[in-house]
Amino acid sequence: MNQGPLRGKVAVVAGATRGAGRGIACMLGEAGAIVYCLGRSSRQNVDPKENLETIEDTADKVAENGGRGIPVCVDLRNANEVESVFGRIQNEQNQLDLLVNNLSGDQFFTRDMLSGEHPVPFWEYPISKGLAAQENGVHTQLITAFHAAQVMVRQQYGLIIEITDGNRLSYNDVGVYYSLSKTSLVMLAHLMAEELRDHNVAVLSLTPGWLRSEKMLRGFGVTESNWRDAVPDYPGFEHSETPFYVGRGVVALARDPQIMLRTGHALSAGYLAHEYGFTDVDGLQPPGYAWYGAPIKEGVFENGCFGPLDIDETRQSIE
Repeated sequence: MNQGPLRGKVAVVAGATRGAGRGIACMLGEAGAIVYCLGRSSRQNVDPKENLETIEDTADKVAENGGRGIPVCVDLRNANEVESVFGRIQNEQNQLDLLVNNLSGDQFFTRDMLSGEHPVPFWEYPISKGLAAQENGVHTQLITAFHAAQVMVRQQYGLIIEITDGNRLSYNDVGVYYSLSKTSLVMLAHLMAEELRDHNVAVLSLTPGWLRSEKMLRGFGVTESNWRDAVPDYPGFEHSETPFYVGRGVVALARDPQIMLRTGHALSAGYLAHEYGFTDVDGLQPPGYAWYGAPIKEGVFENGCFGPLDIDETRQSIE
């Protein structure tokens, strides 16, 4: 039996099919957790032309890493379906220790990330797709957090982590709609933390760096075994990380007995690695997140966090 530090803990990873979500689920499994893997891509409905990964695959990998993975096929945009899932978890486990929200919106990039072209201006991009980016990337997070918070408030403990793309409120150069969805999560975590603080429930946002996700590797025409072949064309890729790196960051946070001191903060896996002393699975510590050319205050990342709006000194979100 797995004797990991999270043995007996119950976690939900929403958006666990691939990328950071899969990496997080696997590392929670390695730490001994029971992991409910939520997503839409099931072996029963996956389109092999669109996606190669499924939630069942993720659950199997959680088990391979030593945990217990439970796949749940659910449309996270559907509040009724999500309510049913959380009801099931309570019936089966009678507890919920951790919710990790990892719902992607990269299908709504308004430019090809690798092309170097400017994004399509928001007023020229189909508004239906712009709104869909918020539905997929923000509304889903609110729905899952709504149900998780009810359980955690009753328990008087818990942790909610919003996985985002960037630990600051700034423009992301793949377009307004994607930027809005991701920066909204930084602020959402900060705001939810205010209302959950008195119930001993911590909420924070966490970003990986340049992720070597399945989609990214396919886009570069490489695999995890030969990913460095893409570095000559994309030098910044030298500092990329596997999806397991942010997963180890989640485990470190879930183990932290002083996690309430971080509630409301916007964190980066690369900086947490130095603070908590973990590495990526290859033994390296890729750098923390920051947009190239973005102004960074001296010492702002000293403790692995960045304060929302860059002005929250009174609450010491900037340390």
